[in-house]
Amino acid sequence: MKRTDLTFKPSLVAIVLATTLLSACGDDNDNMPTVEPTPPAAVMQTFTVTVTNLTANQPLSPVFLAAHNAETYLWKVGQPASVAIEMIAEGGDASGLEALENLTASVTGTNPILPGMSETLTLSVEESAVANISLAAMLGNTNDGFTGVNSYNIAGMEVDAPIMMRRMAYDAGTEVNSEAKGTIPGPADGGEGFNEQRDDINFVHGHPGVISQYDGLADSVLMPSHRFDNPVVAIKIVRTE
Repeated sequence: MKRTDLTFKPSLVAIVLATTLLSACGDDNDNMPTVEPTPPAAVMQTFTVTVTNLTANQPLSPVFLAAHNAETYLWKVGQPASVAIEMIAEGGDASGLEALENLTASVTGTNPILPGMSETLTLSVEESAVANISLAAMLGNTNDGFTGVNSYNIAGMEVDAPIMMRRMAYDAGTEVNSEAKGTIPGPADGGEGFNEQRDDINFVHGHPGVISQYDGLADSVLMPSHRFDNPVVAIKIVRTE
């Protein structure tokens, strides 16, 4: 009597179907997009800088404050002022400084700082880029006088450990200190600001001060109250985080 083979054998159709499904799954895995790991959030350091006007009657233009690399300087004593410094020294216009290369962060105040008043500005800088800061502002009742901090190193500052300093007045050397009517943009005159024509010694130096009409300069629009002694500003720098 012939034995019946009871072993189950998969059909050819079933084998082909299984092979196709496995191949499809393999293709799907091959085409899966690679998921890149999320980069860590940048670590920031925040600094507040408070500027106090120490003069009797010299309003400061809105202060320009910037963070930058250690090789950047806004001005150099004994060398011609850049156009950006000329713009702020003659007219309180910070737009030229705001456009400088190598700035990692910058901010400009919204209002002039009146005598005896203060303003606090804040900068946040990536920890890996913390190096130096600078600031600049015009003495409004002058022809081309300005003050500021020029490339001060803040790397390594501790949180809540303030740095205090005072700074002198500089003369951009781009406009003669005639003090004449129509040449000073501050409230003492309301005259012209930036003028690209240079008619002075053309290098930055310590400001000699103003003379005023009561000191023998008959054409001056300034008064004795507009005179100033150095320093003209007090500055407080604090790393807050």
